[in-house]
Amino acid sequence: MIPIAKPCFSGDETDLIAEVMQTGWVCQGPMVARFEEAVAKYTGAAHAVASTSCTTALHLAMLVNNIGAGDDVLCPSYSFIATANGIRYSGAQPQFVDIDPDTLNICPVAVESFIESNYTADMRNKKTGNCLKGILAVHQIGIACDIDSLAALASKHGLVLMEDSACAIGSRYKGKPIGASGHVGTLSFHPRKVISCGEGGMVLTKDQALADKARVLRAHGASSSDFARHKAGCLAQETYDVLGYNYRLTDLQAAIGIKQLEKLDSFVERRRSVASRYNQAFAKLEGIELITAPAYATLWNYQSYPLRLQRGGAEERNAVMQKLEESGVSTRRGIPPIHREPVYATGLVLPHTESVSERSFFLPIYPQLSEQDVEKVISAVTAAVASVRAGAAVR
Repeated sequence: MIPIAKPCFSGDETDLIAEVMQTGWVCQGPMVARFEEAVAKYTGAAHAVASTSCTTALHLAMLVNNIGAGDDVLCPSYSFIATANGIRYSGAQPQFVDIDPDTLNICPVAVESFIESNYTADMRNKKTGNCLKGILAVHQIGIACDIDSLAALASKHGLVLMEDSACAIGSRYKGKPIGASGHVGTLSFHPRKVISCGEGGMVLTKDQALADKARVLRAHGASSSDFARHKAGCLAQETYDVLGYNYRLTDLQAAIGIKQLEKLDSFVERRRSVASRYNQAFAKLEGIELITAPAYATLWNYQSYPLRLQRGGAEERNAVMQKLEESGVSTRRGIPPIHREPVYATGLVLPHTESVSERSFFLPIYPQLSEQDVEKVISAVTAAVASVRAGAAVR
């Protein structure tokens, strides 16, 4: 069975892990600081603050921007549920906006329309009275969203723009790395992402004060970290002035992350090579639509590789996926809309989000995927789509 994804470890990560174990400093120490510096340098962010996951990084992003109970944040429903959970953890409420079906990302035109329809001039929700505070844009499957258009809308309405960049490290927007926009962003190092340290996340920001606040909040609210007190060279005692959380990344994970980051460009290059072969094979496959990145998304890291049926819905899509499973090729369905999950269901209808989700599926893509397996995937997809289309024609 060819898996849908696979983290790419070459073994040299163990060298840095051994170094950590020899020092005895295994939690939020010097290796975490080193990882943060490396990520900040790569992405072009002024500051990077490590956390246990992108989900906790999203929570921190809300808190450092003073978003909480009584507030709303706009976000897409076409995303992993953690996008909305990060908002709700702060006490705020996610408000789901439809996507552009061509880019898979939140649609700026839909954002403007949603604000005009649902909020007063002073950004009060007409139904709940909540105050609209921000927009959380998601760079879905590594495709950069239209940051400039969203930033213009945020500025127009006095909102904070934040970026859920969980899938997007290594991607670029108008030639610049995702993370360099200056807006508070978050990264993920989950095993399905382009680089991984098992679990882990990062908050990116240009603002020193926001970074400092995130560092305090991630470590139980301590006024200074263990590592800072260790380096002080004198007796130093922390205070706990705010409610904090245990969102501390370990130095063991950071050691893996440092080595993974060194290989990121080569990982992206290989992913793009696999995607190019897929694109070539499926461009003229009847019944299939390819997803192409918009011009402003100048480099797509292909964190995932999507295909979309031209016609039909979830039933036909699932039939294709079943045939691929039987052929030894793992797939995943198009991202399940958050607004349809029981915990967030309100009866909301988002036509583009729902249609894209029901007709889409993802294929295996990762650096170690062999040419032989790439060709196996192509053959299996071609056969599966033809078989399902033939069956549909008979019906």
